[in-house]
Amino acid sequence: MEITYIIIVGIVAYIFGAINKIFVDDVPNKFIPIQNVGIGLVSGIICYFTKIEPNLLQAIVLCFMATMGAGGISDLIKIFKKEGN
Repeated sequence: MEITYIIIVGIVAYIFGAINKIFVDDVPNKFIPIQNVGIGLVSGIICYFTKIEPNLLQAIVLCFMATMGAGGISDLIKIFKKEGN
């Protein structure tokens, strides 16, 4: 079941990213965490209504943590590339 969360979060993040690229030219980095919260919320609701997780709060928290973790890893990669390591 855990891999299903990742797939749903990935699909929702891809959709949010595609919408972002089409309608918004450049999003400042300070708004990326807000976008991640939206991705986690939408993913959690999808997981709840598709009966992957029977508890709505747990579904939202799991998806929220997954998106924040992915955002943190992305930031770490950018920092290492910027420093030249």
